[in-house]
Formats: sequence, C-alpha cells, structure tokens
Amino acid sequence: MAAHYIGMMSGTSLDGADAVLAQLPREGGIQVLAHAHAPFPAELRAELLALNQPGANELHRAALAANGIARAYAQLVQTLRQQAPEQSVRAIGAHGQTVRHRPGEFDGLGYTLQLLNGALLAELTGTPVVCDFRSRDVAARGQGAPLVPAFHQAVFARRECHRAVLNIGGISNISLLSQDPAESPLGFDCGPGNCLMDEWIQRHQGLPYDADGAWAASGRVVPALLQALLAEPFLQLPPPRSTGRDLFHSAWLHPHLERHAARAPAQDVQATLLEFSAEAMARSLRDHGPTSGELLVCGGGALNRALMQRLQELLPRWQVQATDTQGLPAMQVEAAAFAWLAMRHCETLPGNLSRVTGASGPRVLGAYHPA
Repeated sequence: MAAHYIGMMSGTSLDGADAVLAQLPREGGIQVLAHAHAPFPAELRAELLALNQPGANELHRAALAANGIARAYAQLVQTLRQQAPEQSVRAIGAHGQTVRHRPGEFDGLGYTLQLLNGALLAELTGTPVVCDFRSRDVAARGQGAPLVPAFHQAVFARRECHRAVLNIGGISNISLLSQDPAESPLGFDCGPGNCLMDEWIQRHQGLPYDADGAWAASGRVVPALLQALLAEPFLQLPPPRSTGRDLFHSAWLHPHLERHAARAPAQDVQATLLEFSAEAMARSLRDHGPTSGELLVCGGGALNRALMQRLQELLPRWQVQATDTQGLPAMQVEAAAFAWLAMRHCETLPGNLSRVTGASGPRVLGAYHPA
C-alpha cells in the first residue's frame, strides 16, 4: 500500500520554493504525481537574504519571515492539490529556509536555523507538517547537512556502476553512492554552487541568475582570482563538512576581488566564479570518489549549460547528466527528498546517516505539527 506525501524545499539560491506530491510505496522507490514552483515575493526574498547576516531586530523580522514562508508554502500545497485533487496526503515534509548554519561552533554544539512556521502551515493546509529536520542531527553532534544522501542512495544507487549525485543549489553537495545497498553512502557539501554567481549577476545586470551560464561563457577566467578562491580553508576540510551563506557571500568575495581582480571586466569575474564552483565540485569527487562512473546532477545548476559542460571537461571519465535521465527531473529531486524524509519521520525511521553528518547515531528527524 502506497502513501502520499508532499515535499517542500527552498534552498540557499533563494529562487523560491519547489513542491512535489509523491507516492511512496512500502517496497521502496518514489513516484512524483505533481510538481509546483513559485518564486518568493521580492520583499520576502530580500528579507531572507538580509537575515543571513547579523542585523537589527532580528527576532521580530525572522518570526515574520517564517510566517511569510508558511504562507508561500501553503499556496504551493493548494496548487498541488489542484493538479491531483483525488489524492489524500499523510504529511507535508517542509524544509524551510536556512538563514544560519553554524554546527559545532560557539559552545561546541552550535546550531542550524531554518525559518518556517510549521504550525501555521499545518493550520493553513489542514495537513500534518514535519519540519525542522536538521536540528536533531545537530543535537546529536552532527553537521545537520547534507540530509539528502540517504534519499539519493534509496532512489539512484545501482549495483552495476558507480554513481554520484551532485546537487547544485546556492551551495553544492555531493552524494557518493554505494553499490552495496547495505552500505552507507558518503556525502558532504562541496562549496558554493550558484550563490556567488547569482549575487554577481544581480549586482551588475539586475538578473536573478545567469541563464545557461551565457554571461560567464562570454568572459575569461582570472587565474590569480581563481587560485585565491580555491585556497579557501573550507575546501581542504575532510568530510563530514557543511557550509552555507554564512561563509560564501559577497563580503567573503570582496577582498579577493580587490586584491586580484580590481580592474577585471565583470564578465571575467563571472567566468571565474563559474570555474571556482565547478572546480570545487570536481575536486570533491576526485578526492573522495571512485575514478569513473555516472554523475547525476540536480538542482538549478543542472540547467546551467556552461557549468554542466565545464564539469564534464573537468571529469572526463565520468558521464555527467541531469537526473532527468533517471526519471526524476533535476528541479524535483530535493523536494522529493523531503517528502521521503517526512515518510521516514511518520514511520519512526531514521533519516540521517552518521557517516555523512558525523552525528553520534541514527535519529528520527523533524518536528511534527498535527493537522
């Protein structure tokens, strides 16, 4: 007997929220029955971006932003129900919007913060909500991220070949899948995905992202800037590791630009940022994965033709392709993962992998808000 869940994801790219209605059979696998995407209202997006950095009156602003995310999510739930009105939903798995991610810091435990008023979302939709998935893993002294490798293993792993799944959102993360279903995959954050490129093109051209990587492709890499970016200590850390906009943001980039690219054309900086992201991802696979196999790419970065081409050039022994080729479109994968994580919560099954996050053991993830 299959159950139906809704999964909702809004990532560090801040391009809006994706939602799927998914059927999850007991014997495994997943079938997406409906998908919806909506950008955040401009005012909400600007506030979420601002809340990534310290500022005045943060508690008040964060609480109102959490309400705004719940309302945006509720509208997407309504859209899904219009697409598949006959399906009953056991629960909504909702990620919320990460505005701070500092595991292991300050008091030795740190925290991760995803804004979402889960109680309001349950109230607006009349459906149980599972949210705040990352906090329990951090409480168990894990990184709280990435959480998707367990889902990637369940859906994409194959005995006959090595596979890796690369999610390119604002931040990129990779899952190195095991050919043995009983063995845990390895997964960790690579570094920036789209976040620096998006900020740069927004600043210079007023566009939310570089469509197909066309602007980056018009420029030339600045070698000194690239080497300075690749020297970032985070990129040298062994797994488990995770990061976010707390590290990779415009204030981090600015001194490198002043030192190494003060007179470079803006499109050359964009070309360098694309190369930086691609090299950080490729290095993660070269350093920790097998020598060849299939690299399945999901997230918004899978739509960046220049980035995908560069990944293939940097990884000539890998077949680089979007997850669409496996029956799950690139823009649906992470939302589907949170439908799966909601199912794991409702079935009282662990959702984290200690090998990935460094937590002290498997944990049932998420906080439950009944309808």
